[in-house]
Amino acid sequence: MNALQLFLPCAAGVEGFLADEVHRLTGLAGDDLLTGRGGVTLRASWREAMRLNLHSRLAQRVLVQLSHTPYSSEDDLYAAASQVAWEIWFTPRESFKVEVTAQHSPLKSLNFAGLKIKDAVADRFRSKGGVRPDVDTQSPDVRIYAHLTSEDLTLYIDTSGEPLFKRGWREDKGEAPLKETLAAAMIAASGWDGVMPLYDPCCGSGTIAIEAAQVACNIAPGQLRRFGFEKLLPYQAHVWQPLWEEARSQQHAPTAPVFGSDVAFRMVDFAARNAARAGVADVVQLRGGDALQRMPPSDAPGVMLVNPPYGERIETAGVAGRSQGGRERAETEDGGDFFNQLAAHWKKSYPGWTAWVLTPDLKLPSRMRLKESRRVPMWNGPIECRLFRFDMVRGSARKSGSDSNSGA
Repeated sequence: MNALQLFLPCAAGVEGFLADEVHRLTGLAGDDLLTGRGGVTLRASWREAMRLNLHSRLAQRVLVQLSHTPYSSEDDLYAAASQVAWEIWFTPRESFKVEVTAQHSPLKSLNFAGLKIKDAVADRFRSKGGVRPDVDTQSPDVRIYAHLTSEDLTLYIDTSGEPLFKRGWREDKGEAPLKETLAAAMIAASGWDGVMPLYDPCCGSGTIAIEAAQVACNIAPGQLRRFGFEKLLPYQAHVWQPLWEEARSQQHAPTAPVFGSDVAFRMVDFAARNAARAGVADVVQLRGGDALQRMPPSDAPGVMLVNPPYGERIETAGVAGRSQGGRERAETEDGGDFFNQLAAHWKKSYPGWTAWVLTPDLKLPSRMRLKESRRVPMWNGPIECRLFRFDMVRGSARKSGSDSNSGA
């Protein structure tokens, strides 16, 4: 278990930031840490796999690659899965589930492909010991992942269990909450150093502010949850417990103030309860109030990190609109009035601040009459977005923007 090949999937656009995080956590580089489409591949030990589950803010899962073989039919999938020594990973007492993803696969049915792999796993257990494990598609003890390309099948066993964005502290949430892993990616892309103030003026249930507060306190994102590896045979409590205790001992007082506000006071209450469960109730300063009216929460300039409501999520919030269901809504469907007024407010009241805005609207800078100094491609689930950086100069939208064309 000291020479495993791991794959850590992540949201599109986050791969480079995840590679940096893995390097920081493990020291791996070069051929031992490769960045690819949708994630990073690395060579590491079982201990490092557990440690990455505990500490990674950007990975969706930590998968162990068990085989990589060519295929041309469903029977090839069965044969490949039959050759994997599943019995060294779990026993017939654990239930399992097979999930299949594909890219340009010639097979007509991914459900049938998954069925063949499931049969191969069960049949191998039966042939080895006469007993087969049960399948549980809702709450399996063990998750097996199969990825099909046009020619190759890769089989993985999952060490995470629930996806890693489920940190264990979110119980209160609003409509279409931002995933914790994406909030962490926004923080990483902004380059926020955990020293200057950070403020989210559209905080919703608090995801960005809570992630930032945990970063400022060096709280491991997986500190409050359980992991799939605890049900796998290589798991040893005496190896895992010191890793958990070490992470706990490395927590410290916040290195920077973190602020959040929202026009909906109900969401501020949600954020406060979430912050308490995340262990940062005394770190995040939360207020109610409209983003178009809130003044800077600190004397020193800092970073604003904003995922404003939009399109497929919910209507934009702001005093430019009329109240609807306890939440304000912009006068125009595209949020033109809101964003125009927001930019004017920032230019007037937030000189010296840097604002990062995640949006699917590629024309947002012109809508806000601001010149972005950077744009970072990033996906929010199936929604292609850009994270725009705006440098606030009082009364002027002009900025040299020498790197404004970086990214696409």
